[in-house]
Amino acid sequence: MAPTLMPVQEILQSGVVPKGYIQPEDDYQVGNGSPPLMDAPTIDFSLLSSSSPDELAKLCSALSSWGCVQLVNHGIPLSILDEVREMSKQFFKLPLEEKEKYSSKGEDLEGYGNTNAVQRGSLNWNDKLHLQVYPEDKRQLQFWPKNPEKFRTTLHDYSKMNRMILGTFLKAMARSLDLEEDRFLALWGDENEDMTFARFNFYPRCPMSDQVVGLKPHGDGTAITMLLQDNEVEGLQVVKDDRWFRVPVIPQAITILVGDQMEITSNGIFKSPTHKAVVNPKYDRISLAMLFIPSADREIGPLDELINEERPQLYKRLKDYGQVYTQSIPSGERPISIVKIIH
Repeated sequence: MAPTLMPVQEILQSGVVPKGYIQPEDDYQVGNGSPPLMDAPTIDFSLLSSSSPDELAKLCSALSSWGCVQLVNHGIPLSILDEVREMSKQFFKLPLEEKEKYSSKGEDLEGYGNTNAVQRGSLNWNDKLHLQVYPEDKRQLQFWPKNPEKFRTTLHDYSKMNRMILGTFLKAMARSLDLEEDRFLALWGDENEDMTFARFNFYPRCPMSDQVVGLKPHGDGTAITMLLQDNEVEGLQVVKDDRWFRVPVIPQAITILVGDQMEITSNGIFKSPTHKAVVNPKYDRISLAMLFIPSADREIGPLDELINEERPQLYKRLKDYGQVYTQSIPSGERPISIVKIIH
């Protein structure tokens, strides 16, 4: 196995951090201290469901400035969120030979491993289990662990709950822009065409945590990302006004991030934030990202209703944004900048 493909968990056993994981000093910003906590409002999902004008205004403001919100009262009991977290921890605690039964094959993103083989520059201090959950007939169950015992049924049930939240959330986003409430849902609401991936992230503790990064700064190529954070260990950071901010841990919350494809569709009103995952020196950390991605066959582009003299069309129309996203990795620039129209 090539060194860059070795699970980070296994590298840690030696106690030595390989040079390839050390970030350039400008990236890890030694001496700047811990960034401040973000002060974006927490959004009450039950108020979005009832079309509260105040909550819709809060939502629009947060997604236009921060590009992310912490969603509470979303209907998923804390006991289920903790069950998903515990299941994630149990999987990554399995012996390597057990986890390797679900290893990614060749260029396939799905399965267990990491993405360091395709990284540009320094490597991510992160292992993952990446699975497609929708459309259901596209599930590659050979990558779905049978251990922990309830893994498959728990992920199936949790994915259904996330899709229900997505539908209501997309309606609220549309209403917050004075659009027909089904405007976004009509684009991305078909579970038989649109893709949903579950990415389980494991960030092992690291003695040189201030010089490695769990996931390098990036934006998501999704429409929407729903992130279940670790319930104890902080690690997600986002950029606003060229500054990094820490996203707080709220055990009962789901963190929602605007993806590039939503920024494009909203003609730049909603922001896809640059974000990264940092590593803790003493504690392992897990997270689960549910990635909602439009079908590659569907054209995306700014909605006509959101183009006017004050806000001209900011992005090109295109299909298969995922291809643009993948091709931009070697350049190191944000993929969304490639489809931006320069006025």
